[in-house]
Amino acid sequence: MSRSKLTLARLNDTVLGAWSSVPPSERLDHLIRYLSTWSGTDKFFTLVQSVCKILVHLLQLRARIQHRAEFRKAPVSISAGAFSKFAGVVSDSQMLGRFWGLLQIFQWLISLERTQQPTRNLLTIERLQGWSMLGYYPFEHLCYLRIHDVIPATVPSPASVFDPSAKPISLDPAKLGLLSVRFWLSYVVLQFAHLREDRKLLQLQQRTLRKGKGALTAVEKRDLERRWDAYWSGMLVNVCNLPLALHWSVQGGLIKNPFFVDVLGLITAVASFRSGWKATSLPSSESAPQELSGIVAPPIEMQSSTA
Repeated sequence: MSRSKLTLARLNDTVLGAWSSVPPSERLDHLIRYLSTWSGTDKFFTLVQSVCKILVHLLQLRARIQHRAEFRKAPVSISAGAFSKFAGVVSDSQMLGRFWGLLQIFQWLISLERTQQPTRNLLTIERLQGWSMLGYYPFEHLCYLRIHDVIPATVPSPASVFDPSAKPISLDPAKLGLLSVRFWLSYVVLQFAHLREDRKLLQLQQRTLRKGKGALTAVEKRDLERRWDAYWSGMLVNVCNLPLALHWSVQGGLIKNPFFVDVLGLITAVASFRSGWKATSLPSSESAPQELSGIVAPPIEMQSSTA
């Protein structure tokens, strides 16, 4: 082989083959595996949106401080406006992406009736949660379509078939958003009952293992630690979700300071993302109800129409 060909081959390996010096990354593989799921992608963008909202508050505060110190002509941050717009884009994209949510609810409810549940109480709770989501998603979808003027502001009443003078049904996005969030609120309240049952089962499992063997094996100890970690993460998420659900379920909102709303949203986003991250690092995935509780994240996208 000529020297020119050797030089060209070496140049090829050096430039085009530069990635050969980068070792495989297990963390990158994990991230791709996590973001390849609908739930993982939704949690990731919820986290991005929440961080952007907090940055807006901080940048606006900095602008006001600089204005008072006469370092800035106006108490307005251009960067805050950009982050706010990006959060809106992410929010809109998430709301559109949840149009497939009903399919997972159907799948969950069908699977629920064909899988034996640990207790009758858990079966009843999850049935009620599933039905609450059957109300949540359609109203959210209608709200989204109305906000974007995809569907008309009024539709004919079914009663008009028999009575032509029947008043048409008004599709007010604010009211549709409130109805959607109220169904989500019922899910959040039911989740506390679900977590109570989960705690009882975990305590029973822990007592049974210790009674039978005295000391837990390393595998059993890790499994219990993982389950308790998932339990406390779920409790943190639900504790933050409750005031958010109450806030958005009332016209005008209950929490008057938007910073507190965004802080609660950020805590929920971080805890949900962490739970999903840890779940996808395990060889076996979480059960359908646990995964669903992660999918039903705070409908932050509806703030504009419900608060």
